[in-house]
Amino acid sequence: MLRRPRLTLTPLALSLLLSGCAVGPDYLRTENWLPSLFREAPTATATLATQPDTALQNTWWTLFQDDTLNALIQSALENNRDLRSAIARVDQADAAAREAGASLFPSIDGQGGASRVSPSEKTASWTPNTPDTVRAHNLGLVLSYEIDVWGRVRRMNEAARASLLASRYGRDAIRLSITGLVASNYLTLRALDAQLAISESSLKSRQESAELVKTRVAAGLVSPLDQYQADSALAAIRVQQSDLRRARALAEHQLALLTAQPDLQLPAGDVRQLPLPPQPPAGLPADLIEARPDVRQAEQQLIAANANIGVAKAAYYPKFSLTGGLGRESKDLSDLFSSGASTWSTGLSLLMPILDFGRTTARVDQAQALNEQSLLAWQKTLETAYKEVRDALVNLSENGAAESAQQLRVDSTQKAHDLAKLRYEAGYSGYLEVLDTQRSANEAQLAAIATRQARLTAAVDLFKALGGGWTPEDAAASNASLAVKSAPAQ
Repeated sequence: MLRRPRLTLTPLALSLLLSGCAVGPDYLRTENWLPSLFREAPTATATLATQPDTALQNTWWTLFQDDTLNALIQSALENNRDLRSAIARVDQADAAAREAGASLFPSIDGQGGASRVSPSEKTASWTPNTPDTVRAHNLGLVLSYEIDVWGRVRRMNEAARASLLASRYGRDAIRLSITGLVASNYLTLRALDAQLAISESSLKSRQESAELVKTRVAAGLVSPLDQYQADSALAAIRVQQSDLRRARALAEHQLALLTAQPDLQLPAGDVRQLPLPPQPPAGLPADLIEARPDVRQAEQQLIAANANIGVAKAAYYPKFSLTGGLGRESKDLSDLFSSGASTWSTGLSLLMPILDFGRTTARVDQAQALNEQSLLAWQKTLETAYKEVRDALVNLSENGAAESAQQLRVDSTQKAHDLAKLRYEAGYSGYLEVLDTQRSANEAQLAAIATRQARLTAAVDLFKALGGGWTPEDAAASNASLAVKSAPAQ
């Protein structure tokens, strides 16, 4: 009867005893060095009542209350090629992480074979009784397992998991970027629609003025110079319309690309019909940027680079491998499953580096340098995110103030144009005064639309810079923190 080896569990127990440590540095998060608040955010005059009731990270664009925009972004999220490519990269990283995780467990392979060998008569083992042909048949299971004494496999698994998370955050970053691009291009399109409407109104006004001038010239009341100036102004507004139509078509084509709808055609709209999104709360906490997907992606890449230092350092130490086999072997195939054909084997091997002429040290140095690059990249991503939020806050605030001033400008230039037109019709002034006020009124109206667009675009930029938005809880926590910091010492 075949006796089972008593030391079968010894290598496994040894692996459990020796695998408690892992070479290489454990990841320690660098303390945040950025300011705690955005000083460009509104002061205590802002209230939580202006905030959305739910988190904005996934649906911030719905605050513009535009069904067409919602449909465009939904199409982009489902069909955009860059986003679908990012999703495929996540699937690839997930498979790589599962492969690395499988290295923590033994591998068991089936093995079988049949051979016929004719031994050489010139070998030392050959005798006259050696058969002309030696036959062998075998069938069994082979086990192999690397005993992770120094944590090399665990560090590889740690790096793979971090890379998987980085790819997921990379997908989320692309998602946020695409939704922001769709929203910004849509605002551009609607602003051009509004400017086209203003241009059409200006065209009708100048056509009426040109007809009036033509009548006055025919009656000999004014010089033909007025007719030339009126015709020139009429041609200028038509050029303006052509430029606006061209710009609108290009914006529509860009939306078609982003949403993967090559034949996209959108009816005219008006940016002035879109509501202004809510203002950020007072004391907006700066640590909101840590939720940005690109910031999280950079940190996971840093974690992976840190783990790879341990993978490289593990090459300094011996590598232990456990092998084992269990099967059957016989000379004749008919005897393969008969009594006495069983066979087994166990083994523990060691591979020790002796001399590699600095190859391992060079790999460790490479891993450490990559880790330093990843740290700096993460820090720069944080600083860039902080700067982008500050920029968006300033743009949002100043464009709001500029829009009020632009509306005053529109009202004033329109009144000036009406007055100049009356003066010209009464013969108190020349047509040049009418042309000047026409141009001023047209420019003011177009500028007012551009300022409204800039204000809405700044809101989009703020949502993107914050990783999707904020919640009332964010503001409440920030205000509570401020209250604690400002409380007098007891």
